[in-house]
Amino acid sequence: MDDELGLSDIRTSYQKGSLEEQKSADEPLSQFKAWLAEALDKDVNEANAMTLATVGEHGRPSSRPVLIKGFDEKGLVWFTNYLSRKGHHLAINPFASLQFFWPELERVIRIEGKVEKLETVESDRYYASRPLTHRIGAWASPQSQVIDNRKVIVEQAAKYALKYGLTPPRPEHWGGYRLVPDYWEFWQGRQSRLHDRISYKLSADKQWIKQRLAP
Repeated sequence: MDDELGLSDIRTSYQKGSLEEQKSADEPLSQFKAWLAEALDKDVNEANAMTLATVGEHGRPSSRPVLIKGFDEKGLVWFTNYLSRKGHHLAINPFASLQFFWPELERVIRIEGKVEKLETVESDRYYASRPLTHRIGAWASPQSQVIDNRKVIVEQAAKYALKYGLTPPRPEHWGGYRLVPDYWEFWQGRQSRLHDRISYKLSADKQWIKQRLAP
């Protein structure tokens, strides 16, 4: 095994916090809201970025970053191209996972559940709130498809900007998804690799079961 870069010698001692059962929330949404608020307050880099993992038709997993645009008791929301690779995966297998990684706080949050498309009115509302260039971009980019060069999407952007002016409608192939969680996990780095892990699993009667996991 090649370790020319010295990867096997990299060590980090985590010591910025702890996560105790007694001090964590009884249900995961409140715990998530508290941690996300702290990440935003402390200017964690890209605190709103989350890694989305999906599985395609041949059982091959794929992951990529997306940006959370809202959350409530229903789930966590992001927006994208429905014809992208992740869109095709979710059409085949609607189950996915999300992960937030905030190294500045030595924290990780993992969420698993079923994904559903947002109602049209919700996607329309968010699309209308985006900057004009972003709205045009949703038309210009055939996301995940092979293109010859960057000129392709630049010319597409110019084409749709000319066509729609200041009021481009939302493309039917672009909109929101919501992951409806049935499992959450909160990880806080600790010294000597004795990390804190608290999980919340949704029971058959829709109650959250909180448990500590070994690191």
